[in-house]
Amino acid sequence: MAIGWSRYALRFGDYYRSLSTGDLWTPPRLRSREWMFIPWGSKPPDRHRALPTKVDLLKYLQTRSPHSCFHSTAYYNDPSQRKMVEKGWLGADLIFDLDGDHLPGVSDNDFPGMMEKIQEQAWSLWSDFLHPEFGFNERYVQTTFSGHRGFHIHVRDPSLMHLDSNARRELVNYITGVGIDVQSVMSGPNIGWSERIDLGFDDVVGKLADISSGENPVESINMLHSSLKSRNFSCSKEQIKKLASESIAGGRIDRLREDNSRTVFTTKKLNEAFWELVKGAPLAVGETDENVTVDIKRVIRWVGSLHGKSGLRVTEFPLSRLEPGRSNSFDAMSESSVFSTQNSCKVELIVDDVTTRISGQEVSGSSGDVFEVHESMATFLGLKGWAIMH
Repeated sequence: MAIGWSRYALRFGDYYRSLSTGDLWTPPRLRSREWMFIPWGSKPPDRHRALPTKVDLLKYLQTRSPHSCFHSTAYYNDPSQRKMVEKGWLGADLIFDLDGDHLPGVSDNDFPGMMEKIQEQAWSLWSDFLHPEFGFNERYVQTTFSGHRGFHIHVRDPSLMHLDSNARRELVNYITGVGIDVQSVMSGPNIGWSERIDLGFDDVVGKLADISSGENPVESINMLHSSLKSRNFSCSKEQIKKLASESIAGGRIDRLREDNSRTVFTTKKLNEAFWELVKGAPLAVGETDENVTVDIKRVIRWVGSLHGKSGLRVTEFPLSRLEPGRSNSFDAMSESSVFSTQNSCKVELIVDDVTTRISGQEVSGSSGDVFEVHESMATFLGLKGWAIMH
């Protein structure tokens, strides 16, 4: 009987052997892409591969059954060269990667809750930034579920493929509010970042009020602390408490609303922390992984592959279905599962306080709890390291 990772390698192999070349999606300019595969166990990644046809790709998948599959976002003259400088860079897709574990105060132990929040952030990135402010055209956009904790937005506009890392970083900085001058923005028209600052201002004031009143103080402190940490702003939890206590005294917030150029808190550090929180508030800031967008020689998960940390498929879907709350909004936890819902087995949780839903089945519990689940759920729980099979 297969044990450990070999059990999952066999299941992945069954999936890939069920496919034909007609089932495979391949990226544009396939012959110019580098491929990378992560094998099961402790073997190193297999990269610098060129797979110029679907036949080549399918043969590799069916003989190797890899843990994870990636292709380059870049196009190369010779993608099989082992030295990057010898590949001959020709350009790269523009990628925006959103991952739930990057969100302040969010844990994937509540997997449905995390997916709901990251989908909201992904839609906000498109509907608040990429489309209205950058003017990106939907015809060049591919939207995918990453197979685990987030979403990828691929932009393949020919006019953008030659952007260097610095130009791509400028896009990320604007989205995340890095370098935004709050006072200048708020004195301008109430559009774009001006409107976001207003929303962020109210959100932060509300959280500071919760801390001062004793209503969910720990949760709010942790959330604000995580927000500042994610923005590389050093501020202790004690300083956040002080900021909260000062925010309700002396009419400081009302004075800020009247004139945002005022220094109303007792130290420069607290004033800077307040405005950094405003820029980083969930209602204001856009979410994306800077490293993925900026790296012009990155690899990204191949659409159609299985994710070795979840067993879920990297899945493409129409951009319109990214919007939450629609009758046909994309549901990653049901639409990306490929394994059987008929065969069942018993699993025992080995971590505390986890909740998930896969293919219509829900599991919520803690270490020692035993559940009878279908194969899709058992695969997810096992690969996440949340459960062992009995």
